[in-house]
Amino acid sequence: MISGSSTSTANQGQHRRGTPLLDRVHSPADIKRLTVAELEQLAAEIREELVWVVTQNGGHLGSNLGTVELTLALHRVFDSPKDKLVWDVGHQAYVHKLLTGRRDRFSTIRQEGGLSGFLSREESDHDAFGAGHASTSVSAALGMAVAEQMRPTGEPRGRAVAILGDAALTGGMAFEALNNAGNLDVPLIVVLNDNEMSIAANVGAITKYLNRVRTDPRYDRARNEWERLAARLPQGEFLIELGNRMRDSVKEFVYHAMIWEELGFTYIGPVDGHNVRAVMEALGQARKVNGPTFVHVVTVKGKGYAAAEADVERLHGVSAKPKAIEPPKVSANTDAAVPPAPPKYQDVFARTAIELADADPRVVAITAAMPTGTSLNKFAAVHPNRFYDVGIAEQHAVTFAAGLATAGLRPICGIYSTFLQRAYDQIVHDVCLQRLPVVFAMDRAGFAGDDGRTHHGIYDLSYLRCLPNMTVMAPKDENELRHMLATAVGHESGPIAVRYPRGAGVGVAMNEPLHTLPIGRAEVLREGDDVAILALGSMVLPAERAADALAAEGIQATVVNARFVKPLDERLILELARRCGAVVTVEENVAQGGFGSAVLETLAAAGLAVPTRVLGIPDAVFQHASQARLREKAGLSTTGIADAVRTAVAAKTTTGAKAPTLAPLLQ
Repeated sequence: MISGSSTSTANQGQHRRGTPLLDRVHSPADIKRLTVAELEQLAAEIREELVWVVTQNGGHLGSNLGTVELTLALHRVFDSPKDKLVWDVGHQAYVHKLLTGRRDRFSTIRQEGGLSGFLSREESDHDAFGAGHASTSVSAALGMAVAEQMRPTGEPRGRAVAILGDAALTGGMAFEALNNAGNLDVPLIVVLNDNEMSIAANVGAITKYLNRVRTDPRYDRARNEWERLAARLPQGEFLIELGNRMRDSVKEFVYHAMIWEELGFTYIGPVDGHNVRAVMEALGQARKVNGPTFVHVVTVKGKGYAAAEADVERLHGVSAKPKAIEPPKVSANTDAAVPPAPPKYQDVFARTAIELADADPRVVAITAAMPTGTSLNKFAAVHPNRFYDVGIAEQHAVTFAAGLATAGLRPICGIYSTFLQRAYDQIVHDVCLQRLPVVFAMDRAGFAGDDGRTHHGIYDLSYLRCLPNMTVMAPKDENELRHMLATAVGHESGPIAVRYPRGAGVGVAMNEPLHTLPIGRAEVLREGDDVAILALGSMVLPAERAADALAAEGIQATVVNARFVKPLDERLILELARRCGAVVTVEENVAQGGFGSAVLETLAAAGLAVPTRVLGIPDAVFQHASQARLREKAGLSTTGIADAVRTAVAAKTTTGAKAPTLAPLLQ
């Protein structure tokens, strides 16, 4: 086992071992030439490589350490890419990347221009399906299995294999697909990687069921005894059928109803997921079945790395090691303390939710398998009877919250922006149309950084702004987030959403009492007559910095913290458009249909034609990179904002637009 200290920064170069077998693996074909003993050695080398790279670059460590032998067995038994290996989410497929010709680039994983931390059809033919959201693999693999069956007679047909974690079974989409697969009766193989965990501990009845299957040896013993007995029976058809029925009766007696076989699958397992020979045998048996087959593989998350096994939640994913930087020089005669780092938005959210719940017994908190990511685990520690983790089931989370709201409670749904997309119908149908006071706290809004394209929360302003009865807001800093949450909980007349970015706040003081904000009112931060910069959320501070730079050039900008996307502060926007004669909007959301679009609609409705620039995320797919780099590429840096302002001011000069003088608007 790799010790937890073997990869410390100081000792990595001394402790890293050679990887002679891994060095020889360039494609899945190389796996098929190895003996079982060599596969076991290769598994150890892969774990060494995973720990070495992931602790440097950041990424999903524990989940990949647990799938080493399973991945080796999959590539030994099946022939990718002819056979389609569909990994649920893809955060457990780093080993798959290593075995499919990407070892030479593995050190670039999650780095700008490097390998994705998830699967990508553009990256490799071996990545049959790319996804960053859970519970999708069975549906996709079933489609592939049906397509293979539709090939002309005589044409070679591949197999489709879905590999999903037990946490994905808490998502309803997985069961929708299992239900459909059992009915279609095509040769689909579903491999359940059962490690008892997603990121946090799994929840729900399915988890309890799997625990019984995983830990109770009676079924295996009974099955083996009846197989030995059946082998001694005379070979008459009647006795063979009787033997099969007796065996099935024992299985029914032990487990009442094996859920997978009731769904129409042939069940194989449980299998020790770290015994490569056993996994290969189970997959080989599954390959022979001409129908849907369910292979239950039991693994240990973080296997082989002591630190990850001891703390499976914290080491599910790890951050990149900080780059070495020169410490700031401090004057010899100063004793000033170094200021603490600003808190993360997610922590401010959780602390505020606790404060609101302390004061209001109606407040409850809901998350969908992300208690740590949203920091609602802190809420759960204080108010355990008012916290609900529903598993990977965002759709259920939203309608569950709607049900709570009908009874007068104030549910706060803490869900990543990218994952809330999955519950869009529920937001529309179950919350908005019924005008229920559900609070949506959307974490990771804007660019998600090195998690990449599947995790960027860059669509929420557009997909929420068009909904009836919905209020949408975004704070400029962590202190304003507190007040927006207080505003949301006190909002009685419908759903309300607040979006905030990943990572640390801007470092403002948070010592003022919580108070509510007037719905639909913006905040003027500085005045200028040349242009109005209307900024939202994370873009307010860069807009202020851009205004500082422009002032040195003689361009005086009014900077507005918009606060609300819906409803807009239309009075202020129209006054500023008339006064300044040029408008620039800035948002960390796609440009189509977001905050800037709302401003353009307001100007058009009033018949105001002033030079207007909408700065948002372009209509393109943004891959993984740092948040700062992604904002720069999207034109949302201080420099990009200043360039847009210069363009708008130049257009105003060209058109000769003039605006009346109004009273000062600074609030």
